[in-house]
Amino acid sequence: MRRAVLFLLLIALPSVAPSIAQWRSDVARRVAVVGDLATARDVVVVVPGSDVDVDRFDRTLGRMASNLYEQAHRDDLAVVAWLGYRTPQGLGVDAMTGSLARQGAAALVDFVRALRTPGRVHVFGHSYGSVVVGLAAPSLDVADIVFTGSPGVRAESVAELGTRARVWALRSGGDWMRFVPNARLFDLGHGTDPASDGFGATVLRFEGGKHDTYYEPGTETLKALVRIAGDEL
Repeated sequence: MRRAVLFLLLIALPSVAPSIAQWRSDVARRVAVVGDLATARDVVVVVPGSDVDVDRFDRTLGRMASNLYEQAHRDDLAVVAWLGYRTPQGLGVDAMTGSLARQGAAALVDFVRALRTPGRVHVFGHSYGSVVVGLAAPSLDVADIVFTGSPGVRAESVAELGTRARVWALRSGGDWMRFVPNARLFDLGHGTDPASDGFGATVLRFEGGKHDTYYEPGTETLKALVRIAGDEL
């Protein structure tokens, strides 16, 4: 399938961000689009989790977006790889608390509102990216919100997300995230697993697979993401 990266946007981050020596990704945010936003019937915005920065963009988030686009075999689909926030590095305090997610959520809302497309918009959050999407949910006017490999989304139920979108949660059988305690104490932890029975999302479970294979070509998880984007489920 033809891969058409229409634009690459580099935007300087605020001066309050840590220095390059502390973390190189603070130099810039990066957004890439695969497909044509002007003609797309469906637009998917993919929000990454931990350990994604400008240097690793192409082999992580960029690859996820390209895999989704190519799996769909649709000329009327556009996929946005959105690195619009500073992601946590490793499994430290940043990954277990909500500070970076709150910053990312505000930026995500602004980005989605500014999208100029006639298509339906769907927002997919992976891992810590699902925390970002969960916090942004009340202000996102989108058709679908999808969580993959989520540690929790800082809401106890779909109702608490405050969204009119359809809410989905995908969980692979081999995803280590299933062992993460779904608790929250003050700002530590992200709360209820959106793939749990009581949360209220439409849950899709898959045998096998790992935390980093949801967007791998040919997998059942990627096929399911394509069907959600096409309103086929």
